[in-house]
Amino acid sequence: MLPKMMKAVQQHEFGGPDVLRYEDAPMPVLRGGEVLVRVHAVGINPPDWYLRDGYKMLPPEWQPKVAFPLVLGTDISGVIEAVAEDVEGFSIGDEVYAMVRFPTGLAGNSRGYAQYVSVPAEEIALKPDRVDHVHAASAPMSLLTAWQFLVDLGHDEPNPLQSNTHVPVALDGKTVLVNGAAGGVGHFAVQVAKLKGARVIAVASGRHETLLRDLGADDIFDYTKTAPEDVFRDLDLVVDAVGGPATERFLRTIKRGGALFPVFPLGFSGTEEANQRAVTVSATQVRSNGAQLAELGRLLSTGAIRPVIDSTYPLANANEAHARAARGHIQGKLVLEASR
Repeated sequence: MLPKMMKAVQQHEFGGPDVLRYEDAPMPVLRGGEVLVRVHAVGINPPDWYLRDGYKMLPPEWQPKVAFPLVLGTDISGVIEAVAEDVEGFSIGDEVYAMVRFPTGLAGNSRGYAQYVSVPAEEIALKPDRVDHVHAASAPMSLLTAWQFLVDLGHDEPNPLQSNTHVPVALDGKTVLVNGAAGGVGHFAVQVAKLKGARVIAVASGRHETLLRDLGADDIFDYTKTAPEDVFRDLDLVVDAVGGPATERFLRTIKRGGALFPVFPLGFSGTEEANQRAVTVSATQVRSNGAQLAELGRLLSTGAIRPVIDSTYPLANANEAHARAARGHIQGKLVLEASR
């Protein structure tokens, strides 16, 4: 018999890390098409702290309407405790991982910072063999972002920030620069691009050089010494895993017919210059996809793609993990452990 209550990290108002409270919360209600997962680990992602703070960077009309208390978190790894009658292919006891209800959970409906979470069956996949729950939970959003940007979109939903559908470009034999290469999305983008045959230039601070070479980067460029846009020219593709208004500075580094993929495209104002340079600027909104996680799980299991963990925290100390995120310069991912 499952309990009626569980522990979860809830917030009752918008604000800084201190609004996150570890407290009793009702167990999720299992609905048709879902499984109930006992969470072992939760990956932390930028949308978590954006929502915690009230999505202040978005125009008011884009800010999601929320109901308090809300529970953050999309990326989970754990064990199935219950399965709805209409679900096939998964059983009680299966170890699984998922990105839960994203972007439909932008208003706090994903609810991953908890001991239990209900997950639509189409969004989950079996946890990769030889990958523990911490590393599995670190992967979904960041790895799906890299994969959907670079390899396979996996959906036909429009991006609200552009009229055209995002189309990945062929990577084999191309030169790809990844900005923010040591971060959550960046360290996966380096590996995916290399896996698909690209020559990869990783832009990060010098302290990440050993890691990035180990992940397959052909060249590492230390942005703390020289601005990369002042050095590089004739690149085929720039993946800016930092993004924001400064993304347009990379337009001058890209050859005619090349592409710029900003992971965070909000604030980009270089459309006219991009058209003059014949550079395609494109982004997409990452979306939950269990089939893609199953495919990526095979790459994680063999070590072809490797998650990097910056640090872990007990679920009860989610506020400390968010404070760490606010300090920046994260190498890989932050993860909460629900079992600690």
